[in-house]
Amino acid sequence: MSTATPVESNAAQSSQNWQQLASRVLSEDHKVTRDEALAILQSNDDEILDLMSAAFRLRQRYFGKTVQLYFLMNAKSGLCPEDCTYCSQSKISDAEIPKYNILSRDKLLDGARLAAEQGAKTYCIVISARAPSEREISAVETIVPEIKQQYDLDICACLGLLDDDQAQRLRAAGVNRVNHNLNTSESHYSEICTTHTYQDRIETLQAVSRAGMEMCSGGIIGMGEADEDVVDMAISLRDLGVHSVPLNFLNPIDGTPLAGTDDLTPMYCLKALAMYRFVNPKTELRIAGGREIHLGNLQSLALYAANSVFVGDYLTTQGQAPEEDYRMVEELGFEVTTNVERTE
Repeated sequence: MSTATPVESNAAQSSQNWQQLASRVLSEDHKVTRDEALAILQSNDDEILDLMSAAFRLRQRYFGKTVQLYFLMNAKSGLCPEDCTYCSQSKISDAEIPKYNILSRDKLLDGARLAAEQGAKTYCIVISARAPSEREISAVETIVPEIKQQYDLDICACLGLLDDDQAQRLRAAGVNRVNHNLNTSESHYSEICTTHTYQDRIETLQAVSRAGMEMCSGGIIGMGEADEDVVDMAISLRDLGVHSVPLNFLNPIDGTPLAGTDDLTPMYCLKALAMYRFVNPKTELRIAGGREIHLGNLQSLALYAANSVFVGDYLTTQGQAPEEDYRMVEELGFEVTTNVERTE
């Protein structure tokens, strides 16, 4: 007769369930259901090591022990006409941030140099805008070939809403992928923005796909959404077939409507990352903004689900020193890679 207590039995059963689910995903190409994803997100904190171990099986199958680094350049700051409640650059934000129009050629090139020096494979050119002006998209068209000629970098552009013509122009200039985050679920979207819709964002991603570029899209956790919203966004990203998912954890910046929001725990963030890995097993998963605040000393554990990170600072907030990221990766026995191909 087993001497295990009910608590021990439940924990063992849960551990077995996560491993069984990982096996189904790997051997049967099983698509994790909404209920299964919710169970991951709502699992007990004391199951976290078992859950991350199961998630790591998926991560290791498709990405080995490699870590991809990304470098962000805030190429235009503030001055945005949108009312996104989480954003320090929106028209409703009183946050004290730098405000400037699109950077000069020399500053964009200098950012690319820094990205290359820090070991990043992808240089992300980001502007605050509803959509790019002709001047802004022309500036990106001009600078991208020069960056690619001088540095061995992939280019990700984040320019706001795009139409088919703009997407085609970016592709022709050499942009590899476009970032346009869903940010949250469709049902929660009106709670965080009213000046454009969730469908506007979907249409931009579809234009990116039609142009032949990779779709980079993720979101922000911790904006007052329900667990179901976190799961629905993960499934929507899977259905869209995005190539890269940056998962942010809300940094409640003073001066924004979400200032003071504090709904996240390190364990919840880890469970969210594990759930996103289960739902999108073959997709690049990146721990993005807010990781330093919400994961703290558990950031290294997050890399058992995620396989990429931003190195350096974010748009209007600071990240940790790149040297700390390099040390974290090395101490895990992982390695920084510039090879964008995943292993099958």
